[in-house]
Amino acid sequence: MIERYSRPQMKKIWSDENKFDQWLRVEIAACEAWAELGEIPREEIVKIRKASYNLNRVAEFLKVTHHDMTAFLNSVAESLGTESRFVHLGLTSSDVMDTALGLQLTQAADILIKDVAGLISVMENKAVEHKYTIMMGRTHGVHAEPITLGLKMALWVEEMKRNAQRLAEARKNISVGKISGAVGTYATVPPQVEKIACAKLGLAPSPISSQIVQRDRHAQFLTTLAIIASSLEKFATDIRGLQRTEVREVEEPFEEGQTGSSAMPHKRNPELCERICGLARLIRGHALTSLENIALWHERDISHSSTERIILPDSCLAVDYMLSIFTSIMKGLKVYPENMRRNIELTQGLVFSQRVLIALINKGLTREEAYKMVQDNAMKAWEEKKDFLSLLEADRRIKAHLSKKELNSLFDYGYYLKHVDEVFERLGLSEARKKAKRAKIEDLAPRAI
Repeated sequence: MIERYSRPQMKKIWSDENKFDQWLRVEIAACEAWAELGEIPREEIVKIRKASYNLNRVAEFLKVTHHDMTAFLNSVAESLGTESRFVHLGLTSSDVMDTALGLQLTQAADILIKDVAGLISVMENKAVEHKYTIMMGRTHGVHAEPITLGLKMALWVEEMKRNAQRLAEARKNISVGKISGAVGTYATVPPQVEKIACAKLGLAPSPISSQIVQRDRHAQFLTTLAIIASSLEKFATDIRGLQRTEVREVEEPFEEGQTGSSAMPHKRNPELCERICGLARLIRGHALTSLENIALWHERDISHSSTERIILPDSCLAVDYMLSIFTSIMKGLKVYPENMRRNIELTQGLVFSQRVLIALINKGLTREEAYKMVQDNAMKAWEEKKDFLSLLEADRRIKAHLSKKELNSLFDYGYYLKHVDEVFERLGLSEARKKAKRAKIEDLAPRAI
């Protein structure tokens, strides 16, 4: 268990107490189903509903039986009288364990679904807030063309919405029960018992099973958690890159009294984002193990059992924690628009190279001719640290096709914001901030050199 990273609700789901509580729920539901079919007397089922277990006694029995289900059943039997003979009637251990696991996974999924919805809400608000906060778009880590911080975050929102859909589908596929006997033939427990018991538990009966619920269901759930973790790592990595001292466009929250280094008092490290990145690696490893658990010998073996005692609780605990801390990062994210503007200006206008290229092509030049002219001046601007627009204005080849006025009109940051509203409307993030938009564009055009 990742105790350090557990939150109370999720931790409770994966506690021994809750596990045995779910086992007992399944046993009682099965007995109630037998009673409805007339196989257990009504007066006995009233007593069975009051069954309980004792954790200490389970542990004592386990030392002798070396089998957690029989140890559990022995403890339950101590809480009952002769009616205990009906408990676990016709069942095999996996009928109880896998059905109870379905309950635990459903409980965990419900928490994670709420976590994802909460993060999406916070990210939507941040996206709208910074809809027009212009910043440098980067490819390969190198300046490309301007974007807005809002667009970057809207991209994250849409990805998390896909994750929400994946999680809902995964929840559906692990919310199943299996009460079909030793190898899934229903020889000792009829399908009606499974149908009635699962209905009482709020689970769908597995349409067919062997001795176990098939592990592709669990693998889908864990690979979904791995995708969610990888998305969070992607967002956190972006923040880490933008928090570098030379860039410092955004910064994760840094609280009063917090320290970043035992040696260097000035340090403000993106340690929360780094924590997310590290945990994402763990979840992907667990997802791989879940895939390995699909192939078992014949109707079952227990090679999956030992790993699931680790990968299922730990993955749920870790992803719950990751979603929690990334939501807090987004809520408290520090944004530095002035640094964004400074960084855009670092290359002295090179970000407009494509606009100049297209303008020359529109004047009748071939792409190859236009590209050569623009690149010659771009490389000179890079190497000699000169203003790109000034170099273009001095180039006779360029002047033959574009006037000074035409060139200057191309150096307009507002050009990159013209479709922001449309993108936000497409994503359902539109809002009435037209005046704010105009103010931003007018502030950015023409480019200040």
